[in-house]
Amino acid sequence: MPEFDWRSPDSYKSLKDAEITDIAWECLRRNADYRRDFEAMIANGPDGEVTAAFRRKWGICFRP
Repeated sequence: MPEFDWRSPDSYKSLKDAEITDIAWECLRRNADYRRDFEAMIANGPDGEVTAAFRRKWGICFRP
């Protein structure tokens, strides 16, 4: 599988028909602060669960 090239329009073809939440997720998952907080929460939390405080901080919810 070729490495993702963020400069290539071909890399974003899947987002053509994306919902706004899909685009928001693409932006959030690339945020270094979010990734750091997520990894820390998973490493330090009970059973690796996403906490309410984390969801509030980042303004997200996870689908059941």
